[in-house]
Amino acid sequence: MRDTFGIWAAPAKLNLFLHVVGRRDDGYHRLQTVFQFIDWQDDLQFEVTEDGQISRSLAVVGVLEDQDLTLRAARLLQEASGCTRGARIHLTKRLPIGGGLGGGSSDAATTLLALNVLWDLHWPLERLAALGLRLGADVPVFVRGAAAWAEGVGEELTPVDLPEPWYVVLVPDATVLTRLVFAELDLTGFRPPITIRDFRAGQGENDLAPVVRRCYEEVDRAWRWLADYGCVRMSGSGASVFIEVSDQAVGQQIVAACPPCWRACLARGLNAHPVHTRLGQLTHWGVAKR
Repeated sequence: MRDTFGIWAAPAKLNLFLHVVGRRDDGYHRLQTVFQFIDWQDDLQFEVTEDGQISRSLAVVGVLEDQDLTLRAARLLQEASGCTRGARIHLTKRLPIGGGLGGGSSDAATTLLALNVLWDLHWPLERLAALGLRLGADVPVFVRGAAAWAEGVGEELTPVDLPEPWYVVLVPDATVLTRLVFAELDLTGFRPPITIRDFRAGQGENDLAPVVRRCYEEVDRAWRWLADYGCVRMSGSGASVFIEVSDQAVGQQIVAACPPCWRACLARGLNAHPVHTRLGQLTHWGVAKR
């Protein structure tokens, strides 16, 4: 059985700010952030099989099979649902690995969304999101499919209605290790929490950016280059940095001027995940305008 849906999108995300506001008893840090999707994406295709096997059609450069989140997501859903069907997964990888754009988490979430349809499981989004959290803290926002204010480790989500501007995203040649960034972070005093209203009034920055810039020279170089064109922000724990631009033409000029040692992309902000847009699954999850 082939998937008649065709291509399933797995978009990148940007963290429009990221504050570290505390630490839980299990050692994980409590965060505040805003997630917004962009129209830079990986593509996935699925062939449903009746033999119960989960496999990928092609190897992904830099991703070992036992670390592939699409395979892990499919196997987790299969086990949790008791489904006897399998799937052969084809991933067209465009998003950088370890760039702070959530590519692996997005691939996992799209796998859960797709197979929930293709295996005729009909799980509600809440149940899929809870399952996705076992794969990573960023997976639930991709499963739920709306730009969101996030707290906890990033899984406590409140949908928000945001402008959808053009962004220039710059990916320096650096692999940032998140655990080392948090280890280097000076957390003698946590930042006090802010509100959605505070964010809309212009508050919010990335608490991890100073550490990443200090520890990764290439990220700092990219940041300083991009700062000539606008107010730079970093997504997640990096390495990707980005600016908002006034229109598409301005963004194209910046991308064209980018040194060849870095990867630059012009992308549009999205409040709705493209899979949800096609399937119409956002109607029951109201959007906060606070």
